[in-house]
Amino acid sequence: MGLEGRVGVITGATGRLGRVVARAFGEQGARLALLSIDQAKLDSLVRDLNLPAGRALAHAADLRDPAAVQAAAQVVIGQFGRADILLHLVGGWTGGKELASAGADELKAMLDQHVWTTFHLLGAFIPHLAANRRGRVVVVSSPVATRPPAKMGVYAAAKAAEEALVLALAQEAKDKGVTANILHVRTIDVEHKREKEPSPSNAAWTTPEEIAAAMLYLCSDEAAPVNGARLPLVGGGA
Repeated sequence: MGLEGRVGVITGATGRLGRVVARAFGEQGARLALLSIDQAKLDSLVRDLNLPAGRALAHAADLRDPAAVQAAAQVVIGQFGRADILLHLVGGWTGGKELASAGADELKAMLDQHVWTTFHLLGAFIPHLAANRRGRVVVVSSPVATRPPAKMGVYAAAKAAEEALVLALAQEAKDKGVTANILHVRTIDVEHKREKEPSPSNAAWTTPEEIAAAMLYLCSDEAAPVNGARLPLVGGGA
């Protein structure tokens, strides 16, 4: 499943999931454009990846700012001349309150974090993915987007809107060689507790490595027919 020569843009790259995904794609030969808000953490990640010179670009940007996202896209194209893969891993969660108790600022924060970052990224990078006629977009979301539980309405609303953007893109770009898919994850099991301390409460958790493997598949040639899908990665749970 080699990705030699292809350029993968990874947002939220310095998070626990982002670091695992960056390493997995780097090991498959991809050139990496690593985006996050903290330049020092990005530089540390590049050192840890220890890829050959020119294989990794670290660029700090606030993805809530459309100008910053456009500038990031130009930096990526300026260095690599292309972009083939967009992996949007920026997280963030607000919950635990009934809607009547949630503040408008909480909804705005979730929309900024999930909807606006996705909107800005798609606008900046899709023209480049389409130009190569082999683009891949993968976004990490949650089952609550389609089945909102109590006291998670604000988060669920933002994730549902984010998914609507991705699914619309899947239809708009399918004739341009671009696929767009969503991975549903409940809890990212960075400590591998599902394996070390199995219980009903963590049966539906998903490790970063499992998420990275699903992303590698979706970005492969073999996954070209998979488009506009919500893939559930929920371990042994429902």
